[in-house]
Amino acid sequence: MMLPILHRLERRMPCGLLLACLGVAAGLQAAPAAAAAATPRTRHVHARAGVHLRSAASPYPAGAERPSIVARPSELASSQRPSSLGRAQARAASHASHKRRKPKPALHGDPARALAAFEAMQKAYYIKGSGLYEGEPFSYLWPFSQALAATVSMANILHMPVSFAHEIQVRLFGLNSYLDTNNSGAPEGTFTSTLAAFDGTVAPPAGPGGTKYYDDNDWIGIELVRAYKLTHESSLLGSAEGIMAFEMAGWQTNPEFACAGGIPFSNAIENTERNTVTTAPASELALQLYGVTGNAQYLQFAETAYEWVRRCLLEPNGLFADHINPKGIVEPMLWSYNQGSMIGAGTLLYQATGNGAYLYQARQVAKAALAYFTPERLDSETPFFPEVYFRNLLYLDSVTHDPPGPKLAQGYVDYAWQHQRLTSNLFVYGSPPGSELLVQAPIVEIYALLSSPPSTYF
Repeated sequence: MMLPILHRLERRMPCGLLLACLGVAAGLQAAPAAAAAATPRTRHVHARAGVHLRSAASPYPAGAERPSIVARPSELASSQRPSSLGRAQARAASHASHKRRKPKPALHGDPARALAAFEAMQKAYYIKGSGLYEGEPFSYLWPFSQALAATVSMANILHMPVSFAHEIQVRLFGLNSYLDTNNSGAPEGTFTSTLAAFDGTVAPPAGPGGTKYYDDNDWIGIELVRAYKLTHESSLLGSAEGIMAFEMAGWQTNPEFACAGGIPFSNAIENTERNTVTTAPASELALQLYGVTGNAQYLQFAETAYEWVRRCLLEPNGLFADHINPKGIVEPMLWSYNQGSMIGAGTLLYQATGNGAYLYQARQVAKAALAYFTPERLDSETPFFPEVYFRNLLYLDSVTHDPPGPKLAQGYVDYAWQHQRLTSNLFVYGSPPGSELLVQAPIVEIYALLSSPPSTYF
């Protein structure tokens, strides 16, 4: 997974540069000393009923989270609609401008909005010359993983007049800063393995490193496989397989645990819960790798992980609960992304095996989720959650040719464009409305997914 550094960060770099080093380019600030110890996070509860993630005290290292950009009502794009006279003047100016210069090919609809939102994300949050996004000083891996996903999805939009090859390389270089090859940082407990993986915060020497989150590594692995399919760089496939090894090593076989199996939320010493959000995406990653490598061990693990979630976390209403603790107590909270990951895993299993039972199960989960996750419920979750849900629902729709997903996703982002977008094209969420990377990147991602073939989603 390690290759020598060949170029400076902001030059056009080969894909093989991924995971070249633990640090970032010279001149970056080290994380504050107060960020020395990582603690487990409980991110789910902050998204319910419109409560913004930033409204709760951060359980992460002190000083590692950038405050949201809190929006004033006057900054909303919807408050800037011109009068009829203003619109006439704008049309006249536009007409005169078009007469003066030859127009360039223009994007329209979802691709144009995806590009506008991506450019706003980069302008507001990207730290030029670093490969990283703002936090204090750098973002967590979780938001970074979604910026990576948005970038890969932008690269998959057909007929995009802007090349995203360089953007992908810069994201991959930034990702390298989270890599921990020797599990350095804060003590990480009984689930720690000797395998390399990505820390929840930037790894030493530029950051505190510490706890590793299995779901964050899932999201990164999924995007590395997608990037590999775009670039055909073998180092990306090797990195994704390294993450898969980390996920498989986290599988819990403690016979004293109720419902033995599953992947824990993190490798922190006090963490003993096993989650849908860690185990279902690990199944998806394994299926991606099986499709590329043909390695039967990946298919076997994917089936095992998928069946564990169904056996241990499926609720009577046909939806999946959040997690189970060692005593067998299930946290019944329902989140859209958990349903999405299981819909996607079932669909991918059907494609890998030809077993129609998997497709039937995916469709049943989708049916239950569509009934439960009304637009109001989806709006109460931070945009990352619906983004994962839409992605997997759209993927299922591409296989079954049954299209509720596109209409739902389109309505979601169209509402956001009209009512939650600032004049800067940053999107806001919560009360008071605020913008942050984990809000902006999922909106970019949804628009990009709606603009690209579902075959590129995994």
